[in-house]
Amino acid sequence: MQGYIMSILQSTKKAIEQVTGVARPGRQEATDLSRRRKANEFWFKDDGLVPNHPSWPLVVYRGAVRLPEEFDPAAVLEELFEANGWGDSWRNGIYDYVHYHSRIHEVLGVAAGTAKVRFGGKKGRTLSLKAGDVAVLPAGTGHQRLSASDDFLVVGAYPPFGTYDECTTAQEHDGALATIRKVGRPRKDPVYGSKGPLLQNWKKT
Repeated sequence: MQGYIMSILQSTKKAIEQVTGVARPGRQEATDLSRRRKANEFWFKDDGLVPNHPSWPLVVYRGAVRLPEEFDPAAVLEELFEANGWGDSWRNGIYDYVHYHSRIHEVLGVAAGTAKVRFGGKKGRTLSLKAGDVAVLPAGTGHQRLSASDDFLVVGAYPPFGTYDECTTAQEHDGALATIRKVGRPRKDPVYGSKGPLLQNWKKT
């Protein structure tokens, strides 16, 4: 219920910002707020429930985006991702149950607060995330919020191809194995664009 209310409130806030431009940076301003950071790679094996990606790692950029007080931090992330071709953005938390997307990649940018998120399923890796961090998940990557501060807020977005789905059960596993491999490599890194590290981390297969 709390997540639903947050989503409604943030969607309303986003709509007002888009109409008025208040607290919302322009595309170039948002791009200028990105900071070059090392791409931290995390590889996960198929655990029987969560397939993860067979060829590409989870990529995490620590402190990749400056979030100055004059802008809504969620708006900064939205504009940055959109500038690099990752759209259909949303504002919310991260679900507290294990799930993954088998037909699309996803970027998660932390706009506020902190959280412990387990990636890769039960045998995966728990990472502490804070405002300004960005995680790029290839299709199939399990993720689950284990704990979070009250103000934890994430902006999610997607590349221009693929279809959103949400997989949570063992029965979906075998079908997901086939669809995960069909999701192509994005043309741009959601933070750094056409020359971003993601394109080297996710090599063409």
